[in-house]
Amino acid sequence: MHRRDFVISAGAAMTAVSALSASLGSALAQETPATAAPEAGVDTSEPVAPKPFGFEDVAEIAREMAANPFKYRDAELIGTFGNLTYDQYRGIRFRRDRDPWAGGDFALDLLPPGSIFHEPVGINLVENGVVIPIKFDPRMFDFDPAQYPDGVDYETLGDMGWSGFRIRAPLNRPDVMDEVAVFQGASYFRAVARGTLYGLSARGLAIGTGSPEGEEFPMFRDFWITKPGPRERSVLIYALLDSRSVSGAFEFRITAGAETVFDTRVALFPRNDMKNAGVAPLTSMYWFGPTDRSRVDDYRPAVHDSDGLQMLTGKEERLWRVLSGHSTLQTSAFVDENPLGFGLAQRARDFESYKDAEARYEMRPSVWIAPQGNWGKGTVNLIEIPVENEFNDNIVSYWLPADTLLAGERYDFNYVMSFSAEIPDSAPISRVVETMSGMAINNPASRTFIVDFDLGLFGAEDPVPHIWASAGRIGHSYLLRLPEQRRMRLAIEYLPEGAQLADISAVLNGPDGPLSETWIARWTRE
Repeated sequence: MHRRDFVISAGAAMTAVSALSASLGSALAQETPATAAPEAGVDTSEPVAPKPFGFEDVAEIAREMAANPFKYRDAELIGTFGNLTYDQYRGIRFRRDRDPWAGGDFALDLLPPGSIFHEPVGINLVENGVVIPIKFDPRMFDFDPAQYPDGVDYETLGDMGWSGFRIRAPLNRPDVMDEVAVFQGASYFRAVARGTLYGLSARGLAIGTGSPEGEEFPMFRDFWITKPGPRERSVLIYALLDSRSVSGAFEFRITAGAETVFDTRVALFPRNDMKNAGVAPLTSMYWFGPTDRSRVDDYRPAVHDSDGLQMLTGKEERLWRVLSGHSTLQTSAFVDENPLGFGLAQRARDFESYKDAEARYEMRPSVWIAPQGNWGKGTVNLIEIPVENEFNDNIVSYWLPADTLLAGERYDFNYVMSFSAEIPDSAPISRVVETMSGMAINNPASRTFIVDFDLGLFGAEDPVPHIWASAGRIGHSYLLRLPEQRRMRLAIEYLPEGAQLADISAVLNGPDGPLSETWIARWTRE
């Protein structure tokens, strides 16, 4: 197991079964004592039931918070939870008999503080519209005797707060409650679809990613988790986000299956004018692949959670920006208006592409963001950060609005986020299967790019490639059909001619326009 994934995978075999004791919050109605017969003129109408808790309640909390200075929330990790090692943290498991949703179609695990998780998170249940806070209790956990041979002194442990939660459901087979999603750490969360394993992460908001000033990491401070009804297929979650620059309200309606879908609603309330607020951010890992295999000494042919950024623009243009490893930080911005979709994808889906029997990178999900409504003008941004191993996420994508988000205003964004093996876009257009690159055989000063497209959608006539570069020039190129591999291969010779950086693009055209998505790669001089 990779340490990068340890929190998500800790306790993966647990099946939650029974009920949780929780203190009732002030939202619960108080019992009214019996009274004498009403006097004349006294209102005897039935009391109005309180309004069920919902998204606008969280938005009002966020609006009020944004009107005041940011207050950092932290907890002192004491006793058993202080200074935990990797193995010690993994040795703490939520008890099976403390699940508040026992016996239903979903299970809920509460996650302990410790290790890198020191910001306390408030967790509340919502039942029939009523909020029930869950007080932190270390007795809700089992502690592995191998890691805690002296046991645990519960009396020394105060209310340090939770670090997050995990949702389970019968995703792959009806008798096993698989992990579906986990919310833990800052505003990060991950999910899986049927037949996939945890990989890339989503976030509530990205602020200043890759900027010289440094990144600001908002965090989800409080969650309200609605208990699903007996026939409901979705889990409804509200979350309160907060940071120095902004507060916000989030709603996630999660439906698990062959595609695990998050219907997402966001309301942001900036404390300061913001030009660097990344909406619907995704965070992944790319170390190396067929475009840059020569720079890494490793037995595996590729190591990554995602191999490209896929986009569907407001003009219905389909773009594929292949990921690469670089020695310096790279930022790419794709100008658009009212985008129809974007996301990080893992297209290489066979074991031979990675040959890693432990990490199983071929089973990592892709994630697609489908904006709902008009998002206006802006850019889909891609950040590629240099790394020397696979243990740190280094790829970030998000939507950056063109207009500044002004302090004191409210900004709403709705989108559908899908975790699945394949991006949910069935348009009849040829897609890039694989990208490879290396030094040109006949000219060490030039570079060869091999781009393989899916052959299935091409007829007897070969398409016409259109290739261009932002710097340097394109040399000799040619098309080659590979029927047994079901690929249409485009070979490109690129000559930098003194350039330090270039974006190289190609599309295969027919008589009536593009027959393929547009392939884009960034070349940098190492």
